[in-house]
Amino acid sequence: MKKYLLFLTIIVVAASCVPSRSLKQSQLETSNLRTDSANLASQIAKLESEITTFKANVADLNSKVSKLNNQNSQLGQVSADQQSQLSESQQNLQKQQQRLLKLQALLEQQKNKSDMLKNKMTEALKGFSKNDLSVNQKNGKVYVSLSENLLFPSASAVVNPKGVDALSKLAAVLNLNSDVAVNIEGHTDSIPIRGKYKDNWDLSTARANAIVRILVDTYKVDPVRVIASGHSFFDPLAANSTPEGRGINRRTEIILSPKLEEMYKLLEN
Repeated sequence: MKKYLLFLTIIVVAASCVPSRSLKQSQLETSNLRTDSANLASQIAKLESEITTFKANVADLNSKVSKLNNQNSQLGQVSADQQSQLSESQQNLQKQQQRLLKLQALLEQQKNKSDMLKNKMTEALKGFSKNDLSVNQKNGKVYVSLSENLLFPSASAVVNPKGVDALSKLAAVLNLNSDVAVNIEGHTDSIPIRGKYKDNWDLSTARANAIVRILVDTYKVDPVRVIASGHSFFDPLAANSTPEGRGINRRTEIILSPKLEEMYKLLEN
C-alpha cells in the first residue's frame, strides 16, 4: 500500500512539471491508478479476512485432531487395560479349573479308598452279629460301630475276649492301610453310673482309651494315627427313654478316614 502512495506522489510531482497539454493524460492515468489501488486494497483486505478465517479453521481443526488423538489414546489405554484384565481373568479361571479338576480327582481318590476300606472291613468282620457290629460309610469315612454287649461288661472299660477278637481283625486291616486315620469314640446312655467311674464322661473316655491300648500295644497300630475321645450320652443314635434305645446308644465307634493332607493343602492354597 505504501508503494502505491509513493508512486502516486511521484506522479503528482511529475505532473506539476509537465506541459499542460499532457496534464489531462496524466490525470487520467492517476485516476486509473487510484482505482487499481483501491481494488487491490479491497482484494488484500478480503484475502486477509479469508486468511484469518482459515487460521481459525485450522486452529479449530487442530483442536479437534488433538482431541480425537487424546480420545483414541484413552480408548487404546482402556482397551489395553481390558485386555490385561481379561487375560488375568482367563489365567485365574484356568488356574481355578485346574485346581477344581485336581480337587475332584482327590475327592474321587478318597471315595475309592473309602469304598475299598469299607469292603475290607465288612469282609474282615463278617463273622459278627449285625446287632453287635456294623460297618457303614458316611461323608467319605467308614464307621465301625461296636456295641457294649460285644466289647464291655456293664459299667466296665475292660474289653471282652470276643471284643478283643473283633479288634484283632480290625487292626489287621488297619496295618495294611497305613494312610488311614483312626478316631475312637466312646458313647454311653443317659443313665447315671455308680462305682469305679465318676460319671458317663469318665466311662466313655475310659472305654475309648482301652480300645486304643489294645490296638496300639497288642496289635501294633501306629499310635500317631489314633485319637481317643469320650462323648458320654450327648451323641445318641436313639432315644434314651427306652431300653432298646439305650442299648443302641451304648456303643464304641471306630471312625476310619483316608488321610487328606494333599486335599487340605490344595484348599488352603
